Amino acid sequence: MQTSKRRFLLAALSAPAIAATSAFPTAALAKAVAPRAPAPRLTGTAEDQDRAVVAGIPEARFSADRVDAYLAALGTAPILSEAPWLALSTGGENGAFGAGLLNGWSEAGTRPTYAVVTGVSTGALIAPFAFLGPRWDGALRDAYTAIGASDVFEIGATETSLLDTWPLTRLIARHVTPDLLAAVALEHAKGRRLFVLTTNLDSGRPVAWNLGAIAAKGDAAALKLFRDVLLASGSIPGLFPPVVIDTVSQGQPLQEMHADGGITAPFYVAPEAVVADVAEPFPAREVHVVVNSRLEPEFLPTQRNLTSVIGNALSSAVKAGTRAALKVHAGFARERRIVLRVATIDAGYRAPSSAPFDQTAMRALYAHARRRARDGETFDVRPAGRIAGRS
Repeated sequence: MQTSKRRFLLAALSAPAIAATSAFPTAALAKAVAPRAPAPRLTGTAEDQDRAVVAGIPEARFSADRVDAYLAALGTAPILSEAPWLALSTGGENGAFGAGLLNGWSEAGTRPTYAVVTGVSTGALIAPFAFLGPRWDGALRDAYTAIGASDVFEIGATETSLLDTWPLTRLIARHVTPDLLAAVALEHAKGRRLFVLTTNLDSGRPVAWNLGAIAAKGDAAALKLFRDVLLASGSIPGLFPPVVIDTVSQGQPLQEMHADGGITAPFYVAPEAVVADVAEPFPAREVHVVVNSRLEPEFLPTQRNLTSVIGNALSSAVKAGTRAALKVHAGFARERRIVLRVATIDAGYRAPSSAPFDQTAMRALYAHARRRARDGETFDVRPAGRIAGRS
């Protein structure tokens, strides 16, 4: 949980229904979280879900930790080794950083066309626009500078969360249109790939969704699935409701529950087995990673309350996990002689916000990143130092 997600927790637990009593917070929380009995869900067994596919789009997704499935989804198009790849990380409203970088890079005239774009959590929301290129920069800008908290969530518990994300559902629908789907499908047909990650809460495993294959289907069901996957990838467990996605396993209907891809990976380049073993095939020669957060620990005094303790602890854990993932990928790149470039929110940016999706702060971060990319400073000058957590 980055600092942004910590603010979600504070906002959610400050809601009247939850903060009504301080003497018995557990009882108050339970009452707010479970306003009604949950409906039964068709989960099947682990084996059922392992075999499950989306009806009508069997290539819509694959197990992100399986090498064979990953390679099959990639395909063999020459562009996979000819053009760089882009991985976009988690980060909540700090996705304004990634949006600003991409748009500033477009203005500089040096932004590449990526062979593969992957996204996790807020990175998943950026990914379609990053994949489609500068023509979609206006929509990307608006998605991170023209919104506020009320466009993302409503304080009020559901049966599975402290907050309701019907506003985010509406926001995604406004940006993910049939035209966007058609554009993604066209690029997919050229051999380029667009993957985003969710976490299957039943199996605890990462799932990579092949948005190009979904877009190629082109019908109303494909449009709904595309939107649902983006919503699921950013659904912080406990805060945002997970998304139920219908699948089928050997004729048996299933209802899988998917949530934030950041649970299982802060960003995604390849399955762990590929990253760990140079014998596994990997076509890319250059990989760019945009981390929508700071890597350095931040000093924030912890208050004597549950939300502050949990928020600070989880924020530290996620930053440590991101640094660890970057170190592993740095070793992976050295072993394979791949160019790895990393962009993170730098120490030069100082405009903290006290509330989730503070529009003023998001605009400031977007403008900072845009200037940085426009001035030729897209990537960190000392990535090794930043990965190690040094400013």
